[in-house]
Amino acid sequence: MSDLVRVVVQDEPAEGSGAGRAGAGGGSRGNRTGRGFSGGGGRGFAVGLKLPGLLLAAVLGLVVWQITLIDVGSGQIAVLTRKVGLDLKNSDEIAPSAQHKGVQRELLTEGRYFRNPYVWSWQVVPQVEIASGEMGVKISLTGEDPGYGEFLAKVDERGEAVTKGIVPGVLNPGRYPVNPFLYKVEVHKPTTIPAGYKGVVTNLAAPLAKEPNRLLVDASERGVQKTTLEPGTHYLNPYVTRVDLVDCRSQRFNLGQEDDMGFPSKDGFWVSLDGVIEFRVNPEKAADVYVLFNRSENGPLIDDEIVQTVIMPNARSFCRLQGSNSSGREFIQGETRSAFQKAFEQEMRNACEPLGIEIIQALITTIRPPEKIAEPVRRREIAKQEELQYKQQVLQQESEQKLAVEKAMVEQKQALVTAGRDVVKSTTKAEEEQQVALTLANQQLAVSQLKLDASLDEAMAIEARGQAVADVVRFDNEAEAAGWKKAVQAFDGDGQAFARYVLYQKLSTAWRRMMVNTADSPMMKILDSFTESAAKSSAGRKNAVPATEPATPGGQEQTQTGGIETDVNLAQ
Repeated sequence: MSDLVRVVVQDEPAEGSGAGRAGAGGGSRGNRTGRGFSGGGGRGFAVGLKLPGLLLAAVLGLVVWQITLIDVGSGQIAVLTRKVGLDLKNSDEIAPSAQHKGVQRELLTEGRYFRNPYVWSWQVVPQVEIASGEMGVKISLTGEDPGYGEFLAKVDERGEAVTKGIVPGVLNPGRYPVNPFLYKVEVHKPTTIPAGYKGVVTNLAAPLAKEPNRLLVDASERGVQKTTLEPGTHYLNPYVTRVDLVDCRSQRFNLGQEDDMGFPSKDGFWVSLDGVIEFRVNPEKAADVYVLFNRSENGPLIDDEIVQTVIMPNARSFCRLQGSNSSGREFIQGETRSAFQKAFEQEMRNACEPLGIEIIQALITTIRPPEKIAEPVRRREIAKQEELQYKQQVLQQESEQKLAVEKAMVEQKQALVTAGRDVVKSTTKAEEEQQVALTLANQQLAVSQLKLDASLDEAMAIEARGQAVADVVRFDNEAEAAGWKKAVQAFDGDGQAFARYVLYQKLSTAWRRMMVNTADSPMMKILDSFTESAAKSSAGRKNAVPATEPATPGGQEQTQTGGIETDVNLAQ
């Protein structure tokens, strides 16, 4: 582009000198030159002037873009400072409004902004980032100074600090657009209370307590609070709240760990002892225990202070007071030692529990009387123990013998019970079987009786029917006999005559069909029987009637054969 401008500038004197020479030398040349200048040369010059203007405008636009652009990237903020405007007062540390000079309260977050560099200056800084497992505390750098004894900044309804000091509350893990000219952010670790501990809270910023002589104060007062924190992670402002850990787990302390623990006996002998005390801080009274037994030289730990202040003095006091009531020889015996140990544990509990310390277990593990009395007493005690052991063995043997006898008796009773149970079982079974058989027999008897009754009824019915049939037959026979009797009477009481008459009637219709060939045929035998009967009857009549024999009907003579034929003919 610079070369193009330079070429155009260099062409202008050449064209001008040509025109002068043309004017001096002759009109025709000058006219040609003038036409040439106003023709193609004029258009080229105009194009050459437009290109530099466009390029210059582009350059100026780019420069203006660069000097007015505020590019705020991700995770950044821009702090604006006004260079022209209303002047600040001597008491002002930051511009109270956007028309005043100085650092502005308002920030520019991520994005692109345009500001007049003559009026504004800016500074792009990273945002405040609180990592996981941390917390932030804001400290106000502007505003009025806090009052005497105060270090917390006062905030308005928007949460902005209006005075210098520590801003109440904390910043949880995250990213915050904080103006570095207004606030300073300190990163702290949150308060972590392990399992088995209690957190004793001390309020450092509240107003003073109305009753300063109290150990614990209310939540709205400065001092150690009544409420403690449970195990866990707590995000608390360390400038406002202090948390001290109190171990509420079970702890064990050896009485002879630091010094010889002992006491003089009743007879003046020195008796040494050793024991173990297991204790813990009552979780409900952790704040009271912390206030009572915490010392600055011990730091936040109060375990040693509890041992030195509470446990050891009470243990020594009990041992010296109670131990002096018994002789050295009595501490070797088991009964005195057991009673001493029970009383020691109970006394330690009574003395420590009102102070918020629970005694889980207090044991006297070793009692060492002087060796001068220990050995003979020990031997005598061993002899007593052996005697008791022998007696115990005898009692055990007697108990075993008695147990064996009782066991045998129990087994015998069990056998008797088993036998009786078997007898009862067999008897019951036999009775049940007998009852079943008797029931079946009764059922069969009832069935047989029913069958017998039915048979008798049936026999009587058959007999009645037979009697009825016999009566009918008898009546029929009697009726028929009566008819025959009447018919026989018609033949003068001669039955044979009536029989011949009936026979003749039956045979009369079929007589012609009978073929009687000989006198030996069956039919002729039947007729012969009738002939013999007739002869006998006629002979009888002859004897009964007069000699003059009446003539036979028809005037025919009755011979043996001729009589039959005559009767047959008469029947015909």
